[in-house]
Amino acid sequence: MTAYDTNNIFAKILRGEIPCFKVYENDHVLAFLDIMPRAPGHTLVIPKAPARNLLDITEADFVHVARATRLIARVAMPLFKADGIMIVQFSEPASGQEVYHLHMHVIPRFAGVALLPPATVKADMAALKEQATLLAAALKDG
Repeated sequence: MTAYDTNNIFAKILRGEIPCFKVYENDHVLAFLDIMPRAPGHTLVIPKAPARNLLDITEADFVHVARATRLIARVAMPLFKADGIMIVQFSEPASGQEVYHLHMHVIPRFAGVALLPPATVKADMAALKEQATLLAAALKDG
């Protein structure tokens, strides 16, 4: 397995070098909206610890990611009036991983509505800002 790259896009987001639509943060994780969402509310949850993927993250760090993922899923589903919620994680190229910093996808699902193809349509920035504001407020209250 290749070593962790400290210049991956998520590491740059963690360092504040690239902006994001943050919805949740604590000492261990950061969660933000995907700018090329597969559905409205598509959120990424990443550890602050450097981890390429599920295969090299420590158990202690992964517990924080799992807890935040569950929290966001439980809040996002009713907030976006979704019929279901999908949690996805890819490890290594053959699985479809493209950014080599562990991340969990939390994707609200709507009955009868297909997901957009991955990394194809950049969302309207105003819509993302509105979704991030609503989700962050709901997470703060919940």
